[in-house]
Amino acid sequence: MILIVDDRPENLISLQKVLQAHNFEVETASSGEEALKKVLKNNYVLIILDVQMPDMDGFEVAEAISGFSKAKDTAIIFLSAVNTELKFITKGYLSGGLDYITKPVDINVLLLKIKTFYRIYEQNRKLSEIQEKLLEEIEFRKQAEHKKDEFISIASHELKTPLTSVKGYIQLLQRSLNRDDKTMAQNHLEKASIQLEKLNELIVDLLDISKIESGKLKFNMQSFCADNMLNNAIEMLQQSNPDFKIHKIGQTSEKVFADEMRIEQVVINFITNAIKYSPGTNQINVTINIIDEKLYLAVKDFGIGIPKEQQSKIFDKFYRVEENSNRFNGLGIGLYICSEIINRHGGTIGVKSEENEGSEFYFIIPIKQHEDKTSNPEYSNNNENNS
Repeated sequence: MILIVDDRPENLISLQKVLQAHNFEVETASSGEEALKKVLKNNYVLIILDVQMPDMDGFEVAEAISGFSKAKDTAIIFLSAVNTELKFITKGYLSGGLDYITKPVDINVLLLKIKTFYRIYEQNRKLSEIQEKLLEEIEFRKQAEHKKDEFISIASHELKTPLTSVKGYIQLLQRSLNRDDKTMAQNHLEKASIQLEKLNELIVDLLDISKIESGKLKFNMQSFCADNMLNNAIEMLQQSNPDFKIHKIGQTSEKVFADEMRIEQVVINFITNAIKYSPGTNQINVTINIIDEKLYLAVKDFGIGIPKEQQSKIFDKFYRVEENSNRFNGLGIGLYICSEIINRHGGTIGVKSEENEGSEFYFIIPIKQHEDKTSNPEYSNNNENNS
């Protein structure tokens, strides 16, 4: 848009008509003060500014505009019939003008200059967009690199902890065997096995991340009973967490066409997290339903909850809730893996949470997959093998 500033109405009207006839969007101002108000409200590609005006002359208006951050890319052309001497032309450039045209104006020359300034403005705008995107990309890469470094540090610690424990239990086991204390030896062996299982879970997660990154995470698609899968997961986790009551709500006899092992992996992650992040409580609710040919499964705890501003990032790779990072162990990849599994089943995953009141993690997947998904090399269909 162009702003024409001139205290003489006949000049404003004539120039406005010419520019509008060439498809330029035009606004006018009859004084320097009016022009400044419009510049503060609107964005202009170009300002055509008369020099000789009462109260504020064109030079003063240009100097004031140059101080406005929103007008930093706006070009100014001075028009003057009186001040045609070199000193005035020089002052025009020093005041922030990019051109100084004396009257009478050759309208064809003026139009060429206007079109040139429009091209320059558009080029500058595109360059600014590119620069902004590059800066965003640089910042994103910096954050990703920082997260990666933080993840490597945490992963090293998380892997080292069970290894150190296993080493300690093996030493104690050796001593117990030397004393022929079979009861104590069995106890140390069981504790070492628990630590090895933790180590195995960490390694499985790391392998899943690697498969996701390389596009090699495979899915074994087949029909299964979602209710049986959930019952088995609850039974297994109930045995390993006898102090917690895992309460199941709802049931279904519907078959789901999905990767049973991967869906169970998501369920186990949800329930394990619900128990882990609910110190001082002893119950979680697990809901299962089929709604509009979609499986809905949710795990609700009554624990510490998640701050609202962090909920949108909870499924990001390597993300750990800041307030909990020192209190609870973890690599920050479990929920990311869950998100990838559900997304690749054509589903949605989410969380509802209130601080100090608890969280509800849920996912929704179609109980039938489209043909174009099951024909993808990422998926394998075992129906023929199971028939």
